[in-house]
Amino acid sequence: MDATRIVDLRSDTVTLPTPAMRQAMATAELGDDVMGEDPTVNRLQVMAAERMGKEAALFVPSGTMANLVCLLTHCRRGDEVIVGHLAHIFLFEVGGSAAVGGIHPRTVPNLPDGTLDLTEVEAAIRDPQNVHYPYSRLICLENTHNRCSGAVVSPAYMAQVRELANRYGLAIHLDGARLFNAAIALGVDPAELARDADSVCFCLSKGLSAPVGSLICGPAEFIRQARRWRKLLGGGMRQAGVLAAAGIVALETMVDRLAADHTHARRLAEGLARLPGIVLDPRRVMTNIVIFELAPDTLSPSELVQRLAARGVKIGAIGGRKFRAVTHYGIEAEDIEYALACFQTVLSAEEPMRQPGRLTCPE
Repeated sequence: MDATRIVDLRSDTVTLPTPAMRQAMATAELGDDVMGEDPTVNRLQVMAAERMGKEAALFVPSGTMANLVCLLTHCRRGDEVIVGHLAHIFLFEVGGSAAVGGIHPRTVPNLPDGTLDLTEVEAAIRDPQNVHYPYSRLICLENTHNRCSGAVVSPAYMAQVRELANRYGLAIHLDGARLFNAAIALGVDPAELARDADSVCFCLSKGLSAPVGSLICGPAEFIRQARRWRKLLGGGMRQAGVLAAAGIVALETMVDRLAADHTHARRLAEGLARLPGIVLDPRRVMTNIVIFELAPDTLSPSELVQRLAARGVKIGAIGGRKFRAVTHYGIEAEDIEYALACFQTVLSAEEPMRQPGRLTCPE
């Protein structure tokens, strides 16, 4: 066993900033961003708006704050938002829309490809004339979809949701935390994926490898109102150009390399699918997220995590017998081979078969 090797597949949030990012952070021109006077933040916001095809953008500390700011800007207290039952907004953001904004979530089942059945979305839209109901105000989508194996939502589907939203006077918010992964996977401009959304946010601190930050993009008036909600939530970071500088480098240098993460994820998925005890359809892996299940009558989930961790391979248990592994900057092809060898070791009582050119994980 390699006692020093760490292959951390828990999330792409574990990425570290590149040397170019660290240099840019050290030399960034700064000002007070709450007063709109940080030139580096302002430059990043202009870049982000242009990338998403929107009028303006706002730099915030996290993806969770980005989504919450957008929901607070779109909705009033007592309004209802339609969201997938596996959406990050619904599952993993501490119920912030309800706790802070008094916004009521109405869930619709996510399909395996991350989309929502539009018939069910339409059925979930309330009659605004019925005094018993909250007002339906917003449809939330996610691209790529975290809990649907990093599934990619197409521009064609977004256009269908736009047509439905227009018929009922609803807005659309797109949680695009990994939107650049979707764009790379589909071979399209990210603005094409954001075109039909009234607001969109994306993370700098996942596959793009910046240390902190997300961007909200939308119409200029929407962003003006969003700045007020950011302030209320404590997101005014003053000389935030120190962080924005890394985000500029991320947008300039780290987007195209996401394709390598997708290649590594497919190799990991294909290798795992061949192992006894692993339930996984590698055809579902489109980007950098691999979700798989441990078959019954094998190791317990905690045993698998612990035995892999003892060999330097870190994965995330996500409930039941399901796990998530995420590829990212810092994970190379040889790390994937090492991880697969360790999986084979811990799932078998025998030594793994030695293959020419393949790294092994001895007991």
